[in-house]
Amino acid sequence: MEYRRRIADDILREKLQVFGAVLITGPKGCGKTTTAKQQSASFIEFQDEDRREQYLSVARTMPSKLLEGERPRLFDEWQDAPKIWGAIRKSVDDLQIPGQYILTGSTSKNADTAHTGTLRISRMSMYPMSLYESGESNGTVSLSELFEDPEGFEGCRSELDVDGIIHAICRGGWPYSLTQDDPGRSLLIAKDLFRQTCEVDISNVDDKKRSPMLTRLLLRSYSRNICQLADNRTIIADVNANAAFSESSYYDYVQALEKLHLISDVEAWCPAIRSKTAIRSGRKRNLADPSIAVAALGVGPKYFNTDFKTLGFLFESLCMRDLTVYLSRSGGHVSYYHDRYGLEADAVLHMEDGRYAICEIKLGQDEIDEGAKHLVEMERLIQQYNEDEKQMPLELPSLKIVITGTEYGYRRDDGVLVIPIACLRDRRARARYRATPGSVGDGWGLAPPAPEND
Repeated sequence: MEYRRRIADDILREKLQVFGAVLITGPKGCGKTTTAKQQSASFIEFQDEDRREQYLSVARTMPSKLLEGERPRLFDEWQDAPKIWGAIRKSVDDLQIPGQYILTGSTSKNADTAHTGTLRISRMSMYPMSLYESGESNGTVSLSELFEDPEGFEGCRSELDVDGIIHAICRGGWPYSLTQDDPGRSLLIAKDLFRQTCEVDISNVDDKKRSPMLTRLLLRSYSRNICQLADNRTIIADVNANAAFSESSYYDYVQALEKLHLISDVEAWCPAIRSKTAIRSGRKRNLADPSIAVAALGVGPKYFNTDFKTLGFLFESLCMRDLTVYLSRSGGHVSYYHDRYGLEADAVLHMEDGRYAICEIKLGQDEIDEGAKHLVEMERLIQQYNEDEKQMPLELPSLKIVITGTEYGYRRDDGVLVIPIACLRDRRARARYRATPGSVGDGWGLAPPAPEND
C-alpha cells in the first residue's frame, strides 16, 4: 500500500533537524507509527507480542541496549517501557546530535520518568487525516497563502458534493479506512474504534476499571452536544437520565478520554470588544474526529437525509479537525468567539505571529448570508473598540471566511470569502515528496519530481 503524505511529515522532519528526539502523540489509528516509520532507519515495537517480553525485560534492566541500531530509531508505544525515556534523554545529552530518536504513543499514560525531556525530546500532536490528506479536498486554496495575500483569492470550485461530505464525516480521517474498496466497509473502522475505546482502552489507559456502558453514554452525550457550548452539568444530567453518574466520575472519565486524545474541546477567544461579561468563555465540545460522534450516536449516512441540523454540527466538527491540521504546520491554533448577544465566529484561526482570521462554518448555501453578517459586524466592533481604546488596540482580522460544504468559492462584496472546505489545504507545496527511511534533512526523495499543479 502506497503511503499517503501527511502534513505531520513536514513537522516531524523539521523537529528532527533541531531536537535529539521527537515524541508523537495522538489517538489510536491516526497513523502515528506509519508516519514515524517513513523517517526512521530502525524501530522497536513494544506491542510486538513475539518480542514484547524480551524488549520489556531489557528495558527494565539495561534500557540503553535498546538504543543500539540505525538512527533515527523509532520506539512505538514507548510508555509500555518507561525507562526508555531516561535512556533516550541521556543519549541525547551525550551525543548532542539532532534526529536520533522518535517515540510514539496513543495515550498520555503517566509513565514514571525522572525527567520531562524538555529541550531534549520535542513533542508534536498528530490528528486523523484532513480532507486534503485523504484526497477529498482538491487543495486549490492554500490557507497560508490566504494570510499572505488576502486579495489574491480568485475563487474556487469543490468536487465534493453533500453525499461525499456525509460519507467523509461518517468514515472519518482514519488512514486504514481509506484502504477499503467498499464504502460500507470503510465505515466499520470508526465503529470499531468507538467500541474498543469503551470496552478496553478506557480502562487500560491508566489501569483503572471503568464502565463500558458509562463510557458509551458519555461519548453519546458529547456527540449530541458536539460543537455546542454545553456545560458540564448538562452532560452529567444527560448521562444520569440513563445511569447513575456522579460529578467526580464525569471528570475521571473525561480525563481518561483526554489521555486517549479523543476529546478535543475548543477554547474560547475572549477579546473585550463589547464587555468581558458578555463573552461566553466555556469550551465548545468537540471530539478528535466526527466519525466518533457518528459511531456513538449509532447512525449512518442515510440518517442525515432527514436530520440536517445534526449534520450541520458534525460538519463543523469536520471543519475544526481540518483547520487544526492545516494550522499545525505553522504552529497556529483554532478557537471560537461567541457573546451573549448572539454574535459569533465558529472558528478563529490564530497564526503564530498574531495574525488571525474569523470564520463561520455553514454547510449549505442558505446560511452563508447570515454567517457573513456575523463576521462583518464583528470586524466593525473591533474597529469601534480600537477608536475608543487607542492605548491598547486590537489587530483587525486578516481574513473573514465563511467555510461551506457548497460547490463554489468566491469573494463577496462585503469582503467575506466563501470557501468550500473541500478546496482548502495547509500551504502551497513546491513539490510532492515522501520521506525515505533514515532521511532527516535534504535526503527526501521527490515523487513525482514535477511540482504540484496548484
